Amino acid sequence: MASVLVFVDISSAEPTRAARELLAIAGTLGEPVVACPHPVSDEAAEALGRLGVAEVFEPAAELPDVLVAAKAAFLAAAVEAAQPRAVLLGNSFEDREIAARAAIRLGSGVVTDAVAVAPDLSVTKSVLAGAYTSTCRVRSGVPVITVKANSAEPAEPADGAPAVRRAVEPQPVPAAARVTERSGRISSGRPDLAEARVIVAGGRGVDGDFGPLEELADLLGGAVGASRAATDAGWIEHSAQVGQTGKTVSPQLYISAGISGAIQQKAGMQTSKVIVAVNKDADAPVFEIADFGVVGDLFKVLPQAAEEIRKRRS
Repeated sequence: MASVLVFVDISSAEPTRAARELLAIAGTLGEPVVACPHPVSDEAAEALGRLGVAEVFEPAAELPDVLVAAKAAFLAAAVEAAQPRAVLLGNSFEDREIAARAAIRLGSGVVTDAVAVAPDLSVTKSVLAGAYTSTCRVRSGVPVITVKANSAEPAEPADGAPAVRRAVEPQPVPAAARVTERSGRISSGRPDLAEARVIVAGGRGVDGDFGPLEELADLLGGAVGASRAATDAGWIEHSAQVGQTGKTVSPQLYISAGISGAIQQKAGMQTSKVIVAVNKDADAPVFEIADFGVVGDLFKVLPQAAEEIRKRRS
């Protein structure tokens, strides 16, 4: 059986949900193998083996800290070693850049923003802010495909032998740019916005108070997002921005509170499975794409929703 290479950054013994989603897709296309840009622990190799991974390609030594260039060089070397029929990555900004750089090295075509990959490697993706879907196929080299989070059910562990670890020596990367300092971000305990199955997002209508949104998001085990207006106002960090100039998300449930729903916002969330909109303006554009709409004050509606959830759980 031909292999399918999945590029994931495994920093702990247990692969993330996003990684398990990619492995599930890979399993429908061939035998999953993994390329990780860091040396993999024995515990992680065992966890990957239980997820059906036969081999793990890891760098022979820690990669130089030169942004994504070294990771792209490593991925290209892993592809040459594994000879897979396709390569799958996540759809973050970094993953898409790694995909592009690696594809140039390999002479391969790239498809981004995939929501499904068929056994014949035809790729379904959402275009024009989710208004249409298109089917694409790479015609040169090994197909390199980035897949949106929440596009598949994650692979579940089963009995299996630890994945075989194979060291790969990537080509040296000129240090045109090097990371000189990193600062950690305080963790909220919520899931990453790009991978969250539930997102509660606020816009200009929150008037600087994200408290009701954070409460509801925590009850639902979700993440908190925002429109550009809210991030530009300094009410929440820019990493929470959803939209054309922010992150593109595709959760199972997207709750839009106090966001008008201009085209820039739609571009980042229109492929959500279920959209619930809360807005005082009955004519807000967001109601055109919402599956469920509530015309009302978010500071009354969201606390009522939170209270009802608590009652049903008690």
